[in-house]
Amino acid sequence: MANSTEIHEAIEAANKTMMATYSQRDVAGVVALHTENAQLFPPNSDCVTGGQALQALFQALIDTGIKAIKLETIETERYGDTASEIGRYILEGEGNQVLDRGKYIVIWKREADQWKIHRDIFNTSMPAPE
Repeated sequence: MANSTEIHEAIEAANKTMMATYSQRDVAGVVALHTENAQLFPPNSDCVTGGQALQALFQALIDTGIKAIKLETIETERYGDTASEIGRYILEGEGNQVLDRGKYIVIWKREADQWKIHRDIFNTSMPAPE
């Protein structure tokens, strides 16, 4: 059983892998960091469920010019084979231009000795366009 420091470090390491994999535009690699029946709850959209839908979502992010995803873990808590994370994100475009910044809650699930994203809800902290 991991203590709170160990789970925090494990999630931060998984997020570093996610950021690096996304920046390499490795959509299949990003999807592999999620559970088989993962669900994402993006803003202004319906729920995205499963590998094919996640692949389409991450490809669309790349296609719209998002070059990097930066994640900052603020808080983690473990519940056996699941854990929760509260954090902040920044989406960057060309030349490190901030395209969006916001907050998220992720439910992690331990599968085959690896922590994977199981549920992910995120939304912008930027003001709505006028």
